[in-house]
Amino acid sequence: MRKSYSRYTLIRYIIDAPLVGISYILSHRLDTGFGLWDRVTPPYLLMVLSLILWYLSASVSKLYRDRRSNKYSEEIVFIAYTLIIYSIFFSSVLFFFQQQVSYSRAFLLINVGFLFSFLVFTKYIIRKYLHTAIYQGRLYDNLLIVGATPAAYEFYETINKYYYYGYKCIGFIDDQKKAMNGCMYYGSVQQLSSVLKQERVDEVIVALPNGRTEQIQDCIEVCDYHKVRVRILPDIHQYSSSAVQVNNIGQLSVISIRALPLDKLENKLLKQAFDFLFALSFFVLIGWWLLPLIAVAIKLSSKGPVFFKQERWGLNNQQITCYKFRTMVEESSDTDADGKYLQARKDDPRITRIGAFLRKSNLDELPQFWNVLIGNMSVVGPRPHPTPLNIEAMHTVDNYMQRHLVKPGITGWAQVNGCRGETREPGSMQRRVNFDLYYIHRWTFWLDCQIILQTIINIFRGDQNAY
Repeated sequence: MRKSYSRYTLIRYIIDAPLVGISYILSHRLDTGFGLWDRVTPPYLLMVLSLILWYLSASVSKLYRDRRSNKYSEEIVFIAYTLIIYSIFFSSVLFFFQQQVSYSRAFLLINVGFLFSFLVFTKYIIRKYLHTAIYQGRLYDNLLIVGATPAAYEFYETINKYYYYGYKCIGFIDDQKKAMNGCMYYGSVQQLSSVLKQERVDEVIVALPNGRTEQIQDCIEVCDYHKVRVRILPDIHQYSSSAVQVNNIGQLSVISIRALPLDKLENKLLKQAFDFLFALSFFVLIGWWLLPLIAVAIKLSSKGPVFFKQERWGLNNQQITCYKFRTMVEESSDTDADGKYLQARKDDPRITRIGAFLRKSNLDELPQFWNVLIGNMSVVGPRPHPTPLNIEAMHTVDNYMQRHLVKPGITGWAQVNGCRGETREPGSMQRRVNFDLYYIHRWTFWLDCQIILQTIINIFRGDQNAY
């Protein structure tokens, strides 16, 4: 796939050039007060400079990094991030040329608005083209996995489930023949060189146990000899199911297991300020009219209170009162005959008609913006679970209590990745916790923005696991 994907990457670079130029010309003509089709010649030197500044900004923001395995919402966030950098650079240039060219204050805003709209649309089309090409088998990387560890099995299942990542596993090698859900076995690790000679392999994923350092080094040397790209899939499940951070001390790589971004005071203050301003903006712009409408609909559709209050666990396992719109009949029970907690399930008879709509669209969670305002929840974070579910999961799910190292959120990384609904199936709660721990260990302000954007998209698109 290397040559084909290189062409795709080149298209992603080149197509932005006319978009920057068109945005500049349109904003120039609108700003000068002439019609769009009047013959007004813009200063082309500035247009060329705007193009240079765009690619400089994209280099700083790493906009063109390979993101085929990431959601489109992340690409939108990086477009916005790039545009912020571009605006700073371009406004400086306009200030420098203010004696030669006169632009109003609205020019840059119009220019950025056009550019954002064009970029979001074209990059979506390009992404869909990439997915189609991968689905048709015209654009993918052939992978070979070395080692049959749990990490290797999870990696194999992931690339099979998400075909649009653009990876196809042709098989695996390991000193012991094991079953890997239909993945072809090519023999022992010693056969790596012969496999690379016989098969077209674009990339080798080394997933051997950490203790086999000499064998890992041998695999790297074999891949270097055959000029095949190699990546290490560390077997770190024994330490933590969360994401980890790799740092360098001198020339040595060090894996940090418990380094949390939100332990830093500046990050904590940024998140708290964003939460407060976001929740306040919600009530000022939307909540004052939407919440009463939903409340009236609930009252007219069934008897009982509008709001549902439930005890849940927040930061450092502290008990909080979580607010939601009531979506079930008033007399419904939270426990079954054996005293076990009853999770909402598909076609649950306890859910009202308006409640089904609210749960499907996530609108039942809107009262939790009050929790954000009073400071016991965040806009984005691990979803808080009812106390009985916490007590049950803390004894059966690895690293479950680490979810409470940060404030719970109205939405979260697990939710936008499909981990919603019941957790009765084996491994479903563990998968949700793994996503939560990934978020906790990889938090950035831009990741929060991506999750919020993806949540809004899911509200309109719908979620099959929301019921």
